[in-house]
Amino acid sequence: MSIELSYPMSRRSLLGAGGGFLLATTLRARAAAPIDRRIVAAPTRARLAGVGHPETDVWAYDGTVPGPIVRLRQGVPARIVVENQLDQDTTVHWHGIRLPNAMDGVPGLTQPPIKPGESFTYEFTPPDAGTFWYHPHANSLEQLGRGLAGAVIVEEREPPMVDRDLLWLLADWRLTAEGEIAAGFGNRMEAAMSGRVGNTVTLNGRVSEEEPARAGERIRLRLVNGSLARVMALRFEGHRPVIVAVDGQPCDPHEPKGGRILLGPAMRIDIAIDLQGEPGRRYRVIDDFYDGLSYWVTQLAYDDEAPIRAHPLEAPLSLLRNPVPEPDLADAERHELTLQGGMMGGGGMAGMGGMMGGGMMGMGGGVAWAINGMSMTGDGHAGMEPALTFRRGRSIVLTLRNQTAWWHPMHFHGHSMLVLSRNGAPVPYRQWQDTVLMAPKDAVEVAFVADNPGDWMLHCHVMDHQMAGMMTVLRVA
Repeated sequence: MSIELSYPMSRRSLLGAGGGFLLATTLRARAAAPIDRRIVAAPTRARLAGVGHPETDVWAYDGTVPGPIVRLRQGVPARIVVENQLDQDTTVHWHGIRLPNAMDGVPGLTQPPIKPGESFTYEFTPPDAGTFWYHPHANSLEQLGRGLAGAVIVEEREPPMVDRDLLWLLADWRLTAEGEIAAGFGNRMEAAMSGRVGNTVTLNGRVSEEEPARAGERIRLRLVNGSLARVMALRFEGHRPVIVAVDGQPCDPHEPKGGRILLGPAMRIDIAIDLQGEPGRRYRVIDDFYDGLSYWVTQLAYDDEAPIRAHPLEAPLSLLRNPVPEPDLADAERHELTLQGGMMGGGGMAGMGGMMGGGMMGMGGGVAWAINGMSMTGDGHAGMEPALTFRRGRSIVLTLRNQTAWWHPMHFHGHSMLVLSRNGAPVPYRQWQDTVLMAPKDAVEVAFVADNPGDWMLHCHVMDHQMAGMMTVLRVA
């Protein structure tokens, strides 16, 4: 099931008028009324594996997996009340949104946890349009692994000209033969390796056999990787997707290298696809990231109708840039953070001399990872000392060095980072990211303006890695 995002003017009326695309002016005409909504986190059941398979006990927002799309508007204030009906504390982190520190959802560090039966009100004005998501930052390994996640769509003032705007929130689950979520969160061995990779991949909360397509359409497809640890490399058979945004931030439109869209946990990539396949045919969407473990996520299933247009739209694919401040590279402070630890190929642990634990993993595990020799475990807590402190308004160039044998999607809260280089080679296409996927032994250089005051988490979004120590705090004062 694709989730299609609705607009004030129906697609049918546009097609009937011969336009075949969404008018950019429709959103501009909307009244900028504040957005006010309520979300409830509670246990429920979901049929993840599809018809004919048993339901699964999950934790969900508003009773659905994934949770409801939170539709916001760029520059328009939002007030979101989150009610906790779980039997444990929770919070909500609005992943990728540049919001005030007190609204960031890190328990102890930015807010008190939401106790069972209580609620918390998040209030912020999103400065950037794009694709974001929300998830817990309390017992996050288990809470995210049991289903608590949803997408945030911040609408552009001038959306691109496409026929359909779709969302695919991809996630994986470790299910038993009876269809229940397997126990064993926080396994020490997994935490020191690739993390908890599941055995069932869902698209918008269910195993997908096919997704409808119409020849001649141009679609915008918002991809979100909500997995705990699974890295994805997606190929669209018979199609040439164009990347138009990464982590909510527009980039120079470009085709992915080798046709593979590399999507680490917590990353979002928006693509535009001109559907030029044959009516009646099916084209697989394949994830072949892990050697020897290729599988297909779904199929684009074309209907039998004639193409809606003979040639692809000539409208530009580029999105309007967001107001992210541009770093001054000539006058920037320069710092390095080194990722350490984890299980090595021979079965031993990588050296982490001088590492200091910030607490136990909390689920039977311990410290396995470090950043600059320091480990902070769990989800965040009061009194976390910053690894680095930046003066507000300063431009920062940060080099991240992965000395481990494992992949790490490194997420920085409250900011977007311009990715400058990878292993000494310039990164093209002006890519801003809040979650940078690092391969083993990678060195990645990023830049940003430290304009958002507060204590901000920087951590690996393989949730086992975060819980076992790959987390630190960067302070903007």
